[in-house]
Amino acid sequence: MELRQLHHFVAAARMEHFTRAARKLNIAQSALSASIRSLEEELSAQLFLRTTRRVRLTAAGRTLLSKAEKVLFSVEEAREAVHAVEQGEAGRLTIGSVQSLPAFLQLPSILAKFHALYSKVEISLLQASALNLLDKLERGDLDIAFLPAFEARRGVETKMIACEELVLVCSRSAVLFSGHDVRLHDLCAVPFVDFETDLGTRTLIDRVFARALMDRRVIFEVSDLETLLNLVEQGLGVALVPYSVAHSRRDTLKSYAVSNVDLCWEIVVATRANTSRTASIARFLDQMPTDR
Repeated sequence: MELRQLHHFVAAARMEHFTRAARKLNIAQSALSASIRSLEEELSAQLFLRTTRRVRLTAAGRTLLSKAEKVLFSVEEAREAVHAVEQGEAGRLTIGSVQSLPAFLQLPSILAKFHALYSKVEISLLQASALNLLDKLERGDLDIAFLPAFEARRGVETKMIACEELVLVCSRSAVLFSGHDVRLHDLCAVPFVDFETDLGTRTLIDRVFARALMDRRVIFEVSDLETLLNLVEQGLGVALVPYSVAHSRRDTLKSYAVSNVDLCWEIVVATRANTSRTASIARFLDQMPTDR
């Protein structure tokens, strides 16, 4: 039984006339008759009572009509669903992100804007460490990941979407440095508040100190930015944070530029390479802000 035969049968049943049904289907009446005859033979049942003026459904024909209409409706639904996915208007999008993205990169706002445009695309979000996100991306568990720049990996494509300077922050009451900037070696003796290993800016900061052959004292390790800032505000340590974060807390924190070292927090959006990128991924990436 073919879909073509069901289309022919339904058209004839609705119009109760082979000639008019054939005209509507834009096929020869003989082709329509042959198609329905073949269907009857396959089902071993007479589907129409034929007269010279019209055709009427038999009991078997009425039963088939009910089922055939449901089948054709389901096929059309499936066709529309596939088309919507191919156009990026439906489907599923799984996104991963590290914590504490730059303040100007408002991921919730980006997600809300995308959802407003493509409400039939189901979006899910996972926050995890950069290494965890990369592993999930390579396994195909994620479609897109927002994370700090990393050494090139085969099978992963990246695009830089943010590059923000890190500055040193301490409590307003702390008297640690003079002037408006500090040097990296000035920070070796002060207590640090930082993220846990592999979270946030931790990897970048550790790498900068290691390249300078310097050690630092990390006495508080946290998993979220708010706790980090609160500890610094209480005078329990200093921290290196993106400039936008320091600026947002300028009433409670002092900030210092770090001279003689490149401390830029680069954020990339990563996707799998060498795979057929879905239209929904492409449409989401189109919503991303330009490099900063």
